[in-house]
Amino acid sequence: MTRPRRLALGLGLALAVVVIDQLSKWWIVERVMQPPRVIPVTPFFNLVMGWNRGVSFGMFNWDSAASAWVFSALALAIVALLLVWMARDDRASCAAALGVVIGGALGNVVDRVRFGAVADFLDFHAFGLHWPAFNAADAAISLGALALLADALFARPDVPKNKVPNEPGGTPGA
Repeated sequence: MTRPRRLALGLGLALAVVVIDQLSKWWIVERVMQPPRVIPVTPFFNLVMGWNRGVSFGMFNWDSAASAWVFSALALAIVALLLVWMARDDRASCAAALGVVIGGALGNVVDRVRFGAVADFLDFHAFGLHWPAFNAADAAISLGALALLADALFARPDVPKNKVPNEPGGTPGA
């Protein structure tokens, strides 16, 4: 896949994640959670309304207006680094995973700018354990990061087309 097509793939996925994330948050904040409440969906899943002023899973959840701008600036700096990585990497799988992470980060930045906090509403619990509420952007970041990790751990290195695997210096048909 050519570089422009890889970038289009990654950036297209980033845009799709931002749109899905923002539409889901609009639906929850403006329609479903009026008034805010807990809506049991299954025995292990609820819809809730939570506002995260920190980062993942509520870490660094400071009650300060400045935290939204600090975390937004940090997220944008990370997005810039991920875009450089995407432009330099030659694999479509990496571009796709980075695009999903970038889209999730940008979706949460939009919330911080609009609301001063990130809207979280997906609430999973089972066997007395309760996962912190999250949103579509958080899920995209986690899935993209897992895809990058899996790629780093399990991807086979590219073999040059003029080399036969397991034969140093060998060429096909020689």
